[in-house]
Amino acid sequence: MAYDLITMGRIGVDLYPLQTGVPLAQVSSFGKFLGGSATNVAVAAARLGRATAVITRTGEDAFGAYLHEALRGFGVDDRWVTSVPGLNTPVTFCEIFPPDDFPLYFYRQPKAPDLEIDAHELDLDAVRDARIFWITGTGLSEEPSRTATLAALAHRAKAGTTVFDLDWRPMFWTDPDAARPFYTEALKHTTVAVGNLDEVEVATGVREPRAAAQALLDAGVEIAVVKQGPKGVLAVSRDGDSAEVPPLPVNVLNGLGAGDAFGGALCHGLLAGWDLEKIMRHANAAGAIVASRLECSSAMPTPEEIDAALAAGAVL
Repeated sequence: MAYDLITMGRIGVDLYPLQTGVPLAQVSSFGKFLGGSATNVAVAAARLGRATAVITRTGEDAFGAYLHEALRGFGVDDRWVTSVPGLNTPVTFCEIFPPDDFPLYFYRQPKAPDLEIDAHELDLDAVRDARIFWITGTGLSEEPSRTATLAALAHRAKAGTTVFDLDWRPMFWTDPDAARPFYTEALKHTTVAVGNLDEVEVATGVREPRAAAQALLDAGVEIAVVKQGPKGVLAVSRDGDSAEVPPLPVNVLNGLGAGDAFGGALCHGLLAGWDLEKIMRHANAAGAIVASRLECSSAMPTPEEIDAALAAGAVL
């Protein structure tokens, strides 16, 4: 079958505090959730009715088994989620200090299995045939994932829609200054680039939103999406269309999954053929809804919840 969306990248277990406003050292209870940005995007799109799958790897352990169960429960195909003997499934902790302080603690040593994706094990025909293929900057940070990511992009050759989530995580790079050439190469093969101000600066050297959007277009993409935090989101297409949409008012509980919800809704809108402004409004609303909830994957909104938030003009 041809999927609406295949994502490739991080997976792990999110262990999030069940108390807010409390330092990690004082937290007494945690909730366990499916995590990892590329995986969450697949979950978000599945919640909106799309046929999705994820390419990633876990440890050969109980947390890995949990992630398979969670993916199937969310309706995400897990056929390309394989285990790596000798490596542990990553876990991620956070602290929750609403509205805008959510420190993350990644436990991905000595190496995360999702960086062991190998080009020789990819189903390249499935990658080519998917209506949307989604990759992340983290996938470029280490081998063999870097070569696998670039091989998948080259084989796809801009078939359908190919999204590059710039996903800048400096702690995942042994030499962060070396990242830009790999970002530049990936941009040549992608049709949509998505990132916040820090991420577009890493990719292009430009931080001002409109200039950064133009730099991404110049690098080869057809649509550049620049997230501006409290100023909302800017989207610019090569054909001259643009949309700048303010954020939807929300009482933030945990902002960590908002970007993944945005990504899933972005894919849904692209698949539906909506105009840029409608896509950005729906993606913003999806992100705001998840920011109002504790968890990430299981918090992804339904179409009805997004419509209700847009009708109300806020997340209630």
